[in-house]
Parts: sequence; structure tokens; C-alpha cells
Amino acid sequence: MQILDSIPISFVLLACLTLGLAPFFPEPHIWEKLKMLFAGDLRKPVDIFDMLMHGVPWLVLLAKLARLVVRG
Repeated sequence: MQILDSIPISFVLLACLTLGLAPFFPEPHIWEKLKMLFAGDLRKPVDIFDMLMHGVPWLVLLAKLARLVVRG
């Protein structure tokens, strides 16, 4: 948990807004991959890897926010 605590929240937010949403047009990759996941079309390894790459900043943000709430 020390690694998570050492990452500044501003850096995580910047990563979410850049890597997490890139490319911005026609729609963010993470949104496209989530739609594929729920439709059952997320099968190719490249699509799974792409979802992981664009999803990690959001997972880190959620973990960091949860840690802040728990710590009070």
C-alpha cells in the first residue's frame, strides 16, 4: 500500500484524463472496450491488452479514492 500512497492524486488524475481516455475521437478507447466487453465481443488478445492499458489509470484512481475513504 505504500506504493499506492506515494503516487500523487494529481498524477493519477492526469493519467486518467490522458492515457485513460486516449484517443479522444471518435470515442475514448476505454469506453469502446467496455462496450465490447459487455457485448461479449472482447476476444482478441490485442483488445484485452488495450483495455488493460487504458483501464489501469482508472483502477489506480478507484483504489486511491477507496484508500482515502478508508483512512478517513
